Amino acid sequence: MSTVDEIWPQRLWLVRHGQSAGNVAAFAAEKAGLPRIDIEHRDQDVPLSELGRQQSAAVGRWFGAQPEHERPTVVVCSPYVRAMQTAELLVQTARLSLAGPVMDERVREKELGSLDRFTKAGIVAQFPQEAELRGRVGKFYYRPPGGESWCDVILRLRSFVDSMQLQYRNERVLVVGHQVIVLCFRYVLERMTERQILDIDAAKDVANCSVTSYALGSDSEGRQGLELTDYNFVAPLEESDTPVTKAPDVKPS
Repeated sequence: MSTVDEIWPQRLWLVRHGQSAGNVAAFAAEKAGLPRIDIEHRDQDVPLSELGRQQSAAVGRWFGAQPEHERPTVVVCSPYVRAMQTAELLVQTARLSLAGPVMDERVREKELGSLDRFTKAGIVAQFPQEAELRGRVGKFYYRPPGGESWCDVILRLRSFVDSMQLQYRNERVLVVGHQVIVLCFRYVLERMTERQILDIDAAKDVANCSVTSYALGSDSEGRQGLELTDYNFVAPLEESDTPVTKAPDVKPS
């Protein structure tokens, strides 16, 4: 019979994708007070910016500089282009002995449905009822028309964690995803409340190519699981003089 620790990976790293063309466009639209974000691609196809490619390479070099027994053995990524490009550059520059990243749609970006590409000002102007509902319900439970709430994202991440326990036990797993994905992983793995995760979200944005990491450990009652060791760690970028960015994605989360 398997022991408890055997169902968990040895390590888990969560990396937000590098700066994307969507991050740049969203920042420009918010700064100018525009109602919509001007970008030609659908959200799934938004690529990395040149800086995003540099960030991805920088964090890849950092992983590659770790002792071999501490490097990732599995890399999973969102199927969105910006996450795939980040994962591919990371694997290449880290020189990981892997066939390549494994795509998993459960770690994709949170979907905004009808509110896709609208700035906060645009939502207030063109969807006032939705803005009022979001304000009343709160961002954790609010589901935009045709989109997802944070709870919806959490449900698919619970499924991913179950699969990770079955497929990647004793592995060292790196997941490349999105800002909300990092936060919702924390909610699931650390058994947080709505208030706790929203306070973390309000305190600081998840930086592009930041590293959030977990290691196998045990709690005060001896139950084993993954314990947080770093959150929003940006030293790999700072050490290589690569600018740190925290702009929102194409759509507000």
